[in-house]
Amino acid sequence: METLYRIRDIRSELQLLERDFEHSHGVSFNEAMILCGLLDGKRMSSGEIGELIGQTRSNASKIIASVERKGLIERGIGSDDKRRMYFVLTDRGRELIETVGEDVEVLNERLNAALGK
Repeated sequence: METLYRIRDIRSELQLLERDFEHSHGVSFNEAMILCGLLDGKRMSSGEIGELIGQTRSNASKIIASVERKGLIERGIGSDDKRRMYFVLTDRGRELIETVGEDVEVLNERLNAALGK
């Protein structure tokens, strides 16, 4: 039984961590993961982004649309195949994810505390 309570506590702390993260940075963990995946000028298709964040195509499309509306990524047409869409980081998205990077130590401390490390 104790294990179930521990799992519940970890889950609750992770939900609080994500809520605080989103409040501080204006993006969810999944949205931040997209920005991280697009760092260094990398471009990705919606399918690749879905795999990166571990979401179905439908959910990934919603998250991509949210990040795009925020002006953090933009879409482009493939040079080889005009039917394919690719996403790249905007300057605003790069600035945001660099700011998030500055908070990694705090995130690690809270995560380790939640896991009892």
